[in-house]
Amino acid sequence: MRGAVLIALAAAIGNMLQGWDNATIAGSVLYIKKEFNLQTQPTMEGLIVAMSLIGATVITTFSGPVSDMLGRRPMLIISSVLYFLSGLVMLWAPNVYVLLLARLLDGFGIGLAVTLVPVYISETAPPEIRGQLNTFPQFTGSLGMFLSYCMVFGMSLTQAPSWRLMLGVLSIPSLAYFFLTLFYLPESPRWLVSKGRMKEAKQVLQRLRGREDVSGEMALLMEGLGVGGEVSIEEYIIGPDNELVDNQDEKDQIKLYGAEEGLSWIAKPVTGQSTLGLVSRHGSMANQSMPLMDPLVTLFGSVHEKMPEMGSMRSMLFSNVGSMFNITENQGKTDNWDEESQKDEENHMSDGSGAESDDNLRSPLLSRQGTNAEGNMGPPTSLSMRQGSNFMQANGVSEQASMGIGGGWQLAYRKDEKKEGALKRIYLHEEGGSGSRRGSIISLPGDTHADQGEFIHAAALVSQSVLRAESLLGQQSIEEAIETQSETVTKKSVWKALLEPGVKHALIVGVGLQILQQFSGINGVLYYTPQILEQAGVGVLLSNMGIGSDSASFLISAVTTLLMLPTIGVAMRLMDLAGRRWLLLATLPVLLSSLIVLVLGNVINMGEVMHAVISTVSVVVYFCTFVMGFGPIPNILCSEIFPTSVRGICIAICALTFWIGDIIVTYSLPIMLNSIGLGGVFAIYAVVCAVAWVFVFLKVPETKGMPLEVITEFFAVGAKRAATE
Repeated sequence: MRGAVLIALAAAIGNMLQGWDNATIAGSVLYIKKEFNLQTQPTMEGLIVAMSLIGATVITTFSGPVSDMLGRRPMLIISSVLYFLSGLVMLWAPNVYVLLLARLLDGFGIGLAVTLVPVYISETAPPEIRGQLNTFPQFTGSLGMFLSYCMVFGMSLTQAPSWRLMLGVLSIPSLAYFFLTLFYLPESPRWLVSKGRMKEAKQVLQRLRGREDVSGEMALLMEGLGVGGEVSIEEYIIGPDNELVDNQDEKDQIKLYGAEEGLSWIAKPVTGQSTLGLVSRHGSMANQSMPLMDPLVTLFGSVHEKMPEMGSMRSMLFSNVGSMFNITENQGKTDNWDEESQKDEENHMSDGSGAESDDNLRSPLLSRQGTNAEGNMGPPTSLSMRQGSNFMQANGVSEQASMGIGGGWQLAYRKDEKKEGALKRIYLHEEGGSGSRRGSIISLPGDTHADQGEFIHAAALVSQSVLRAESLLGQQSIEEAIETQSETVTKKSVWKALLEPGVKHALIVGVGLQILQQFSGINGVLYYTPQILEQAGVGVLLSNMGIGSDSASFLISAVTTLLMLPTIGVAMRLMDLAGRRWLLLATLPVLLSSLIVLVLGNVINMGEVMHAVISTVSVVVYFCTFVMGFGPIPNILCSEIFPTSVRGICIAICALTFWIGDIIVTYSLPIMLNSIGLGGVFAIYAVVCAVAWVFVFLKVPETKGMPLEVITEFFAVGAKRAATE
């Protein structure tokens, strides 16, 4: 996954430039006031700082729809150009009005980067490490602030610090960002598929994934174009033939063939075996004990709570690397695992199903594409169409092919018996956990010591495919079938798609998180940090070392920012292990506790030394905890929960909420300080953190390790269930 990691890191430089600018303007404004005599014009001083905020808010209004039209990459290129031009103009800036214009251009660049970098990373990253890669913007932003504070501190030690040089240096890293976006970053494969540019999308995916066979993910991206429609949850039990013998007709089975002769498994439709299925029909214990719990949360949770146990060979039926039925431990083998299906329960009820030929049911449709290189590297990681075989047989037999799409999920198709020429799309996922049935033994390749029978429960999200059966007839590869069908895919209008229940549900989650993040206290703590560190005696200590007050404040800010970097690294590690929801639920109480301590420190006389120590520790803990959870996660979730066709405009709505909230908090803070004091301000922020925890607990689902298209399907199912309760 090296390609995806490097691409994400290069894209995140846009956020580094934002952090760089935020720190630089905070330091240079001291010298700007002196040159332009703004000491008696606080409005103009505030406007210089806030102009970039205004520019970011304005450009965000258009960034989403324009990126859906032009692509993600062109918008990142434009962002780098705006950064570069604003740096040059600030370097020149003969008067305050030209400086304001430069700050506006800078805000345009910031708005594009902050809005679109998380989207770009989400659309290019593998599901297994998407959270980790989407934490890069938080890390690079904090790194940019640290480097900028160091630069400003160094310049402040000179006899005549130049604010123009401080601000103009931005053009140097922005030039590097321009060349990276222009010559290194590819276009988002999901955007390319949405525009029907299949060959380009395939080439980008091959580069990002480092392998030739990307047929499963190509099909997934194509399916992601659909918005709305009925989504149902079905259940299957997978095991060897003798484990699943009952009164069901053979036509209800999906046949799984192993590499060894005579070794096979079958998958049968069942009811009541899958946790996901039970939750979708009846709700979970959490729903029953907490009526306000969103059904969507328990639907997502039912997947993650029943993940397969790592290390068990039987848990590898649905491997995390995206390969279906990869259960052998022999890394040198390139054994073929073939799969074939018969008609589902709907077909079982049809009158003409009994005339189907058994010869067709015994002909494997799919095989793993193996090469000598793959043999050296281990088992191949996806299933693809075997050359010369038809995906669907013309005689009407509903044969099924499954392809790994990441995160342990599989994509499969079957003919829709209710609609002529239509296909059903199936997302399969192993529920985990194993159990014995009638005491028989499963013989697995590489496992000669199996001593108890086991079966695998699988949940399936079933909905209408955007592909048609006739488009797959006679094709030799899934890519050719997708390219043929892409021209005829019917897409809903943007505004109609926005009214889909799943999309509206996702907007509530995204907008709610952005509002609560802005009012959780980060701006107030940033405002207060220099004051409490001064009280702690840091300023006096630095003054004794010959460092002036201005330089001391820059150094203090640099050290504070430096402390954030290790905790962001911890968040990167946990983002795809513990998950986004867990991190929010774990870090919000720490934020709340830190704010409560700051409130108590301002209303209780603890003594000067004790007050300084407690306040300093609370601020450091708050910063480090914020950048682990409530800092990066709202943007990560917002980039994951919307369908491809409306992702740009939905992200713009969430980002616009972010910037408007930022403006409100920034300009209301001085007023609140004058009216209710610092203790009152922190008390309000503490209440918001408590509300945020409740909101996350009740409304925010866990999305780790899931393909984006599966996430949007879950939102559709969850919205449907919420409407019926």
